[in-house]
Amino acid sequence: MYALFILQDIMIPLAFAMIFSILLNPLYTWFQKHKIPKILSIIITLLIASVIFGGIIYFLSSQVTKFSDTVPLLKEKFTELSTRFGEWAQLHFGITIKKQLQLLNTALNSSSALVGSTVSSALGAISIILLLPVYIFLFLFYKTLILNFLFEVFAEENSKQVSEILNETKSSVQSYMVGLLLEALIVAILNSTALLILDVKYAVLLGVIGALLNVIPYIGGVIAIALPVLIATVTKEGYHTQLGILIAYLVIQFIDNNILVPRIVSSKVQINALVSIIMVLLGAALWGVPGMFLAIPLIAIIKIIFDRIPDLKPWGKLLGDIIPTHHKGEIWSLRRKKSKRSLSEKIVS
Repeated sequence: MYALFILQDIMIPLAFAMIFSILLNPLYTWFQKHKIPKILSIIITLLIASVIFGGIIYFLSSQVTKFSDTVPLLKEKFTELSTRFGEWAQLHFGITIKKQLQLLNTALNSSSALVGSTVSSALGAISIILLLPVYIFLFLFYKTLILNFLFEVFAEENSKQVSEILNETKSSVQSYMVGLLLEALIVAILNSTALLILDVKYAVLLGVIGALLNVIPYIGGVIAIALPVLIATVTKEGYHTQLGILIAYLVIQFIDNNILVPRIVSSKVQINALVSIIMVLLGAALWGVPGMFLAIPLIAIIKIIFDRIPDLKPWGKLLGDIIPTHHKGEIWSLRRKKSKRSLSEKIVS
């Protein structure tokens, strides 16, 4: 863990490159089957991926430009709301305006480290974008070499297990990533449509950002709701729009969790909610925002490995979402000879 933390600037691009290489491998293999030279196949694959990624970035940047044009108006409205809130807090809680300003300054000073880490994350994202194509090219170019190494590094009697792990990892990562992209597209359309109906400013931008945040399990959904509510509070009078946003997003979350995820994203490897939340938080602590996105695919790969090794199968079951009806301790206790129980034991029972 210490090594992963210290070497995060190197390991994060490598982890993303590994996952995207697995995702792009079918396209690269298709070009290879049609007798296109190896290097040219990789270049064409990367160009197609770059065009799709560039289109998304262009769309988001154009929306952000529109948002930046009205920043002065938003500042003015936010200042007005802050003044009203200050007067309300002084009237109902007896906190003077001077005391409120002191608390605000303390909060701003304590958040300076957060701003620094955000800038660092942004710079890290730029380095990931620059290094990603290089790493993906090399992973695809040396695919055969890497696969041969993975087979040869283990004993020959384990070749079947290694093959199963590699095939299932490839299948799971590909299905997970494709499903995630389809889910994000549908959620972006639903979010944007709901916000347009509610006449929220920057509806399309907020809808797309909400869909991207939705990729982060559980935590991303909360942030996705908070952003349009904040914009509506600053740009609109009253609280009807905010209530509408909450209802609309709850409905969309219900559709996402009960229809989209089971039918589109659901893969062979299912991680339970407790482990998902813990891994996302650990990923954030270890690698920041990129760690939150990488947590679930990486823990899915780890589960595949655990399920294939006898001594590690209990860990694989712990990560999974299959809930047994009885625990072994309960079954064992039922087999024990029953003795007369005390009053406290009867109450607990």
